[in-house]
Amino acid sequence: MAAAVAMRGGSSDSGGFDKVPGMDSGKYVRYTPEQVEVLERLYIDCPKPSSSRRQQLLRECPILSNIEPKQIKVWFQNRRCRDKQRKESSRLQAVNRKLTAMNKLLMEENERLQKQVSQLVHENAHMRQQLQNTSLANDTSCESNVTTPPNPIRDASNPSGLLAIAEETFTEFLSKATGTAIDWVQMPGMKPGPDSVGIVAISHGCRGVAARACGLVNLEPTKVIEILKDRPSWFRDCRSLEVFTMFPAGNGGTVELIYMQMYAPTTLVPARDFWTLRYTTTMEDGSLVVCERSLSGSGGGPNAASAQQFVRAEMLPSGYLVRPCEGGGSIVHIVDHLDLEAWSVPEVLRPLYESSRVVAQKMTTVALRHLRQIAQETSGEVVYALGRQPAVLRTFSQRLSRGFNDAISGFNDDGWSVMGGDGIEDVVVACNSTKKIRNNSNAGITFGAPGGIICAKASMLLQSVPPAVLVRFLREHRSEWADYNIDAYLASSLKTSACSLPGLRPLRFSGGQMIMPLAHTVENEEILEVVRLEGQPLTHDEALLSRDIHLLQLCTGIDEKSVGSSFQLVFAPIDEHFPDDASLISSGFRVIPLDMKTDGVSSGRTLDLASSLDVGSAAPQASGDASPDDCNLRSVLTIAFQFPYEMHLQDSVATMARQYVRSVVSAVQRVSMAISPSQSGLNAGQRMLSGFPEAATLARWVCQSYHYHLGVELLNQSDEAGEALLKMLWHHPDAVLCCSFKEKPMFTFANKAGLDMLETSLIALQDLTLDKIFDESRRKAMFSDISKLMEQGYAYLPSGVCMSGMGRHVSFDQAVAWKVLGEDSNVHCLAFCFVNWSFV
Repeated sequence: MAAAVAMRGGSSDSGGFDKVPGMDSGKYVRYTPEQVEVLERLYIDCPKPSSSRRQQLLRECPILSNIEPKQIKVWFQNRRCRDKQRKESSRLQAVNRKLTAMNKLLMEENERLQKQVSQLVHENAHMRQQLQNTSLANDTSCESNVTTPPNPIRDASNPSGLLAIAEETFTEFLSKATGTAIDWVQMPGMKPGPDSVGIVAISHGCRGVAARACGLVNLEPTKVIEILKDRPSWFRDCRSLEVFTMFPAGNGGTVELIYMQMYAPTTLVPARDFWTLRYTTTMEDGSLVVCERSLSGSGGGPNAASAQQFVRAEMLPSGYLVRPCEGGGSIVHIVDHLDLEAWSVPEVLRPLYESSRVVAQKMTTVALRHLRQIAQETSGEVVYALGRQPAVLRTFSQRLSRGFNDAISGFNDDGWSVMGGDGIEDVVVACNSTKKIRNNSNAGITFGAPGGIICAKASMLLQSVPPAVLVRFLREHRSEWADYNIDAYLASSLKTSACSLPGLRPLRFSGGQMIMPLAHTVENEEILEVVRLEGQPLTHDEALLSRDIHLLQLCTGIDEKSVGSSFQLVFAPIDEHFPDDASLISSGFRVIPLDMKTDGVSSGRTLDLASSLDVGSAAPQASGDASPDDCNLRSVLTIAFQFPYEMHLQDSVATMARQYVRSVVSAVQRVSMAISPSQSGLNAGQRMLSGFPEAATLARWVCQSYHYHLGVELLNQSDEAGEALLKMLWHHPDAVLCCSFKEKPMFTFANKAGLDMLETSLIALQDLTLDKIFDESRRKAMFSDISKLMEQGYAYLPSGVCMSGMGRHVSFDQAVAWKVLGEDSNVHCLAFCFVNWSFV
């Protein structure tokens, strides 16, 4: 009787019963435990077998011989359905837990705000009463914000005095994390939600700069504390953190004396260091607390000689509160409150040290994002390319960033010393003879003869240049600023033989680069990738050898939704099969905004003529276009390139490095002028079309020639003229390209769809030629079509595949080519229109 009930009850989780369509209602196929075990193993290997595969399973597994193929198909269908239901159930439970925790956080935040409102109402009433009192001038008790008084110098060898400081720090930290000690306001652009990093707030009207964040992470509290205390692992600006003294506190906690050094963000300012007390303890409700504050006195910490390149900054009571969350995970509260001594930097750079928003973006939210990243990697949600472990790829990112920071700061205790200049102080050149480059193929071999590293670096102020747009352009169009011979020189440091100076064996860059993504953070703030630069041999003998160069590259802030405090492009040459311990010589760019936007406008403007077309027009701006604030945006750009050298070539390499950085600075200035939204009308586009008619005239010639040769209109409204016609051509859905009428046709213009198809911009368009986007067979067919084109003025090209400037395949349904005639009826260029194109 029990068996009969089971058979009519539906399929169980073990997969023992399955209903077969077409059978009478209530009839199920019963499987033995051995059959279920075999089917489960097969399901793990192949969840969705084809019909032939199912037939093969029946032949290879005698235990399934009494089961019909249709029954096997139904079993796999039901098994997939159960698997999908379980995953969906787990996902919904996780979302529910996250929403519950987020609701708790919001309720606590609401309660804190209500307390703050009550406090402000009380202080307002008190203020009114004092205004009516004649003794108001002698009363100074109406301060609304709690500030931390200078901590008296205590004897570091006196544990009882340090314990008293620790308890004071604990109390003041909690009043900031969960109380009203600081007037917190929501950070612009950071809205709380189940998929957000958390609730982020910045200080208003307090001493120094402060930021607070609270969020939910799927890690246990002890793990969270372990990660957060290891500040150099997640805070890229932290150079070192050293524990000088540690002793236990009476309640099971610990007190530590910490010396921390931070990198300088640019070559124009000195680095910061901190001498702090850190207190770790457990609260009665099981919450874990790590709080920290500076100890008074600039003489604390290491000796003055080792800290002479630093300005001593102050950390006011800050720290982490981690509470266990019901159902697993932790609720994390983070407070960072600093006084960065802004007086010690040039006035133009003081916003970097006086903005609470910068602290929130560089420290507070970075900590939460790092915790989320670790949680996803631990749960197996993140799968990276090339079979690399997440921790290994994260280490690569940290090493790239650390190497770049070391180059910018150039600390004496790392072995850096500034070399003499050539009378022009625009580029700083420093050398480090203590650094050796280990060869990747043989760990026991170092680069060449005794030598080291030379670093050439420069900083410059940019006006009206969106940082994200600039960094994306530098990433996507390397040929606009880089010298392939320099890249080859840097790559030669990875070989066992000594490298030679560029120019002894000239190489040529084909213009092609392929970007292969390796990893990215949860919200795409950072992207780690491998870049392959395609070299072009100059002789037949060199054609037998690969001239490609590989770079490991770290991009920060290029995502359109990025609201980071800095935007970076850092890279280092690597071997094609780079090992986990590969040597990295970091070089690159860093752009730091000095005027932080408060409206959360995206910086995802296109790198082409689109922005120029929209400037000054009456049409409203699209959400991705540059805002008017971009026209007044100031930022500081820092460039640093590192070059290995052998001792006998030190002066030659230094001269080469200085000249190369100057050429890169000039290239960046040209690019900045082209992409600046402050340019009005079509001036930017006209500059790019050097040697050709102005853009509006070219658009008119293209449309008139199309109608002349084919007898139909290219655009719907052919009676438009001037900029109106150009805008219509620019926004045409099909890719329209123009190339020069020469022996080797070179692209000179493309509309927005054409630039998207070629994955390039108007600035870099002239690096592409017509033959580069077609393979050999298509080139041969195209040349025969070109002959037809020259005879009758136009030609239809059949559907096919071409290549973008980034090496991706692009398919199109049809293409038409025609001769573009000028006012004098002479052929000025060739035009192509690719219909219904898409990436393969």
